Amino acid sequence: MATEKKVYKIIKEAGFEALENKCIIVKYAPQNLSAKILEFFNSEFYVLQLCEHEIVLVPFNLMTLNMTLKKEELLAIPYSKIKSVDISEDLLNYVISITTDADIIRLSTQQKELSNLRASGSLTSKRAGIGLENWHKNNLDATLETLRSLN
Repeated sequence: MATEKKVYKIIKEAGFEALENKCIIVKYAPQNLSAKILEFFNSEFYVLQLCEHEIVLVPFNLMTLNMTLKKEELLAIPYSKIKSVDISEDLLNYVISITTDADIIRLSTQQKELSNLRASGSLTSKRAGIGLENWHKNNLDATLETLRSLN
């Protein structure tokens, strides 16, 4: 499980200033139904962390037993390079389209309502008394709102 504390530590070690409670779990968004079916079996997820001056994507693999975040492979997208951000619903997910100077990056994130039953919940939940605390679910609304405000 990736804890928020672990995410913040990796982001800080890489030289970025993470914004608190502004990280969620994402995958690259598939382009069509066939790609969606294939993507279902792909276990490569990313932590999307909003920072002071950029969006940072940190990859990690669901099949890695200790859920090691790979700080060497992170991708930073400076806010100054972002032309627009579009967020739309796609069945049980949101699609986040980030248009930069050079490209369009399409990401998919799981909606919070079923998060405890899906990969985003299993990757971000921890015991809190008799229940579960899920930082993806807790951070989703505020993170999406901040992404929308980048337009």
